[in-house]
Amino acid sequence: MNETEINEMSIKCPACNTENTAKSIMKEIEIPHFGKVLETTIICESCGFKHSDIIALEQNDPAKYILKINKDNLSTRIVRSQSATVSIPEIGVKVEPGPKSEGYVTNVEGVITRFEDAVKQALHLFNDNTSQKNAQLVLNDLKSIVNGEKTATLIIEDPFGQSNVVSDDVKILDIPEEELKLLKTGFSIIEDN
Repeated sequence: MNETEINEMSIKCPACNTENTAKSIMKEIEIPHFGKVLETTIICESCGFKHSDIIALEQNDPAKYILKINKDNLSTRIVRSQSATVSIPEIGVKVEPGPKSEGYVTNVEGVITRFEDAVKQALHLFNDNTSQKNAQLVLNDLKSIVNGEKTATLIIEDPFGQSNVVSDDVKILDIPEEELKLLKTGFSIIEDN
């Protein structure tokens, strides 16, 4: 992985508003099987705030990545761009990009952990019995996948083709135009009337 530091500077922390305590670091990185990305990181020495993002610098054709998850491929490398939708349809979990969506590099188990964290947050937001019961079922299913007791399908749909699943077992498909129109990108569009 080639890495070039582009910029490092002290800035006002976006969390605690203390002047010159946060370090903003930008690096251009060449990721094998993916291409060039800009990694941005902000770390505050004062309050501990940390924020990282990965922005793809190359655009490719829209792509859908499909991987059957099993206990043997939990360490498979996943690159999710800020514009990609990630889902595991068998258990009904999906994350679509929004305006604050972040790209990340992780593995299959890391994607499952992100889903677990989101479901645990939902447990605190929705107190009704149905929501609590459904969330617990989803958490149990996610745990069963990680423990190798259950298989499922990981699907990443990227309208800009900037994501990747680094595996010989992944199916990479084109996204038909009708489906592409329905995918969220996370970007706001302002139309001129």
